[in-house]
Amino acid sequence: MENMQYAEELVREFLVFRGFTNTLQAFESELSTDIGKGFQVDKIRDLIFSVYIPKFQAEKLVGLLNFFKQCLSPSCEGVFVTTLCKLEVSILRYYIIHAIQLKRRDKVVEFYGMYGDDLLQRGQDWTPWFAIPYVKNPSLDPEFRTYFSKEWCEALHLSISSEKSTVSRLKKDIKQLNLKLSELQALLEEKEAQLCQLRSNVPSLTDASTEQTSSSSSVVNEENLHMSRDIQESSSSIPQMDEAEVGRDLSGPVGNQPEFTMSKSAYDLGSSSVVHVRDGGIGDTSQLLQDGTYIENGRESHVEELPEVKVDFQETFLGHTSPISRCCFSASGNNIASASIDGTVRIWTYDSASPASRNATIYCGAEIMSLDWECKSDRLLLIGTADGGIKAWNVDAKRVVCDLNTTEAFPSVLDIKCSPVEPIFVSAAASIGRGSSSIHNSGFASLTVWNMKTWKAMSVLPLGKDHPAITSLSFNHNGKILAASATDGMIHMFDMSAGLQITGWPAHDSAISSILFGPDETSIFSLGSDGKIFEWSLQNQGQVLWSRNCSRYCDPESSRHCRHEMALDANGKRLLVTSGLVRAPIYQVRSHTNGLRTLPHTAAVTTVDWHPTLPIFLTGSADNSVRVTSIV
Repeated sequence: MENMQYAEELVREFLVFRGFTNTLQAFESELSTDIGKGFQVDKIRDLIFSVYIPKFQAEKLVGLLNFFKQCLSPSCEGVFVTTLCKLEVSILRYYIIHAIQLKRRDKVVEFYGMYGDDLLQRGQDWTPWFAIPYVKNPSLDPEFRTYFSKEWCEALHLSISSEKSTVSRLKKDIKQLNLKLSELQALLEEKEAQLCQLRSNVPSLTDASTEQTSSSSSVVNEENLHMSRDIQESSSSIPQMDEAEVGRDLSGPVGNQPEFTMSKSAYDLGSSSVVHVRDGGIGDTSQLLQDGTYIENGRESHVEELPEVKVDFQETFLGHTSPISRCCFSASGNNIASASIDGTVRIWTYDSASPASRNATIYCGAEIMSLDWECKSDRLLLIGTADGGIKAWNVDAKRVVCDLNTTEAFPSVLDIKCSPVEPIFVSAAASIGRGSSSIHNSGFASLTVWNMKTWKAMSVLPLGKDHPAITSLSFNHNGKILAASATDGMIHMFDMSAGLQITGWPAHDSAISSILFGPDETSIFSLGSDGKIFEWSLQNQGQVLWSRNCSRYCDPESSRHCRHEMALDANGKRLLVTSGLVRAPIYQVRSHTNGLRTLPHTAAVTTVDWHPTLPIFLTGSADNSVRVTSIV
């Protein structure tokens, strides 16, 4: 505090000496208010993004960033210095991107002329950036595409003021909680006083009241029994809609649309009954009754009391003409691949700001069993089919660059996973072919490692003779460990460098339909075909860290279109699961709070995925639609 006062006196002395009386007056005025009590993050952010960068004042921008680095003495924690250096790199790259967007490449060349040598000495992958003034369309180049996105720019702005906003929000929450606590304490004291008064006034009525309560209870139970019978009789009279009728209802409005149709949907999130009106046709009605029962597709179902998600926006893709079997975001999240059971894969984008040049329709001639994007870029999409085919689609060239086939003994490619590091992928094939969507009848397994440069099989991972089918695969972050789940309920772990199985354990009493590494990779999630979810510790093998039972969302009818699957969000905090109902659950991992439920489709939710970085998820449905939902 003494150092701060000394610095303020030096500023006053300097202003008086130079004759800056107006500045001195403003300085004194601001010191007497809250403005002078610390860094004003909002004002500094406005100075950077509203003055220095728009006016291309590179010298002032770099000077301000250097000043902040000098403020952090060598004794400060390394985390602060590292964070500031990363922030400085992002701000300088934003300056370059802003200049390119305004077609001021001369300002970029000028910037490199002044600070290029310093940037090269720092490292931090600046070398590719010196080519950006000479790249024809840098916003489409994989090296720079992320930095031109709206999401990256917004994240940069928020990263500067997020701490202040978080503190402000927490203070407000604490104030509200304290107020609520005071109200509850006052109410509790009032009720305790009333209870004490009743006990002192009517001690002799206890036995009589007990007898009366017992009698009343039997009467109520009998009435409830009659009411339950009445409800069952009335619900049985509700007309049922089979899949053919649902298909006829959907074919009307959808058939009149172009192949790629995106429609924004608005919802009344406060309503317990949601009716969808889409393109002149009325969709399904999902109505919540007072006892927690939902009427969905004319069918009565009891669902968990999960609150509905709060939606920022939702887009609906109506390009498919059959139920959706798979859908997934690309590595960047800019492109989406979705497959239907008629053997068609479509590549599209939900964001109007993203180029539609990669949009395509791929006809595979067999049911699509698996999809996966190349992890390092959005360039290649791998497709596995029920007739043993594995296709590699190049989204830039818009053609199949490789068409592989598994052995005749294992024709059904249940899952495909690309390594996050090496140019390889692993295919899980089963001995039962076409028409075997049910994992219970998938036969035996084969795990093959493929080279993505030569497009040839490299090795077969050891499973033993006649091993039950492998249904799902998951790589860890560096691609050294591969997890695989099987129809016999086992989880297997493979060392990819040695090509050997290193461990395994029985995880479920039923077939496992989906498996995922946790976000910190100290755990692994598994989903059984019976709807049971477990998070297993990888440090203490066999220990369950978290579990949920979503069996009420499992529906044998929907399994004809897909296998039950799950997806983790970018932070690993929310788990989205497919559903035999029109809504799908989103569970809060390792949290005692309630999860959420998605907005309804008009049929079962057959496939799910999360955006790699944003709170946006995909849901594919048996109603032939795919929805992109951004949640608040």
